[in-house]
Amino acid sequence: MSSPSASRPAAVSQVGNRRLMIILCAVAVFLYWSSLYLYMPTLSTYVESKTNNLAMVGIVLSQYGLWQAIIRLPLGIVSDWVGRRKPFIIGGFVLSALGAWLLATTGHINGMLVGRAITGLAAGTWVPLVVLFSSLFPPADAVKASALLSFVSSFGRVLATGITGSLNDLGGYSLAFFIAIAAAGLAIVVILPSKEQARPPKRPSLKGLVTLITRRDVLLPALLSAVSQYANWATTFGFIPNLADRLGATDVTQSLLMSLNIGFLTVGNLLATTIVNRLGARRMVYLSFVLVAVGVGGAALAPSLPFLFAAQFCIGLSLGVGSPVLMGMSIRHVDESERTSAMGLHQSVYAIGMFAGPALSGPLADLIGIRGMFGVTAAACLVIGLFVTRWLEPEPQQAG
Repeated sequence: MSSPSASRPAAVSQVGNRRLMIILCAVAVFLYWSSLYLYMPTLSTYVESKTNNLAMVGIVLSQYGLWQAIIRLPLGIVSDWVGRRKPFIIGGFVLSALGAWLLATTGHINGMLVGRAITGLAAGTWVPLVVLFSSLFPPADAVKASALLSFVSSFGRVLATGITGSLNDLGGYSLAFFIAIAAAGLAIVVILPSKEQARPPKRPSLKGLVTLITRRDVLLPALLSAVSQYANWATTFGFIPNLADRLGATDVTQSLLMSLNIGFLTVGNLLATTIVNRLGARRMVYLSFVLVAVGVGGAALAPSLPFLFAAQFCIGLSLGVGSPVLMGMSIRHVDESERTSAMGLHQSVYAIGMFAGPALSGPLADLIGIRGMFGVTAAACLVIGLFVTRWLEPEPQQAG
């Protein structure tokens, strides 16, 4: 029988390994999202420089969400099937570098279409990353773990988008793409030493997948995430940079606009982490849809750049409050053996919103103008968001 003093070093070692895994995952997530966002603030204007058709700009931008929607659920299923997550994470980092290289070096709109599609595939890595990170915490802390990881990813995106304009001034559009390639390569180096405990392979079954997809606690948060992502990708990562350009914004100003949005998204992540147990998840989702409607509607009416900054504040805060809560809700009651599949479903569904945002708003902006499109988006997302949120299961409020 081992003595308490003999077992204590083993316990300390286990805690130390867990902390090291958390740190390595967090740093890799930071670099990964930096690689995907270093060129984002001026990507729409960069694409527009190759074509004057806003609908075509929307099609190129929409590839990022489209290929996430396609890859994320199959990726989650395969990851659960083989019982491993790390190989898929490394593969995603490689694709992030490849997509950035193609976007930087192609001189044709079709090449940009392919490059953006590859970065969409790379973003599928978020599925195993979220589940790998969440596995380092107790199941009851699923929402808190998601909010913490969202904070790290948001921090990386804030810094990345904050320097885009300066990089453009220093070396043109291509410099940000090449630094993104370097960030993806460094993410691979960071994640390689991490150790993943192999899980028993779970063979996928059609019946089990249908059961998972039709679960109310899994599907409704995903649908709500899709609605909020639609609003975000029609505006912040869609056509707010183009509207800002028409209002006289420089590349640095456009970079700052996106950084502010993601910065307040980060604030929202921290807010979600600290008050979700007090306020309740459903109330926070209601709050997020009110904020996004105010932000998008404000962008539609913005007469000058300061009003666009205020709109970005509301949109960013809404995503920061709502996204991690919905993500955590979607896997909280799911068995560990099916969590990657559930997260893949969640992210595939919300990636449809990321695809539909620029894909539908581009032609709509051609038809009724960017401001008119923003107004329609604000009204539709508010009505749909509040209606579907009513069907979420209410949670008992907890103290502390």
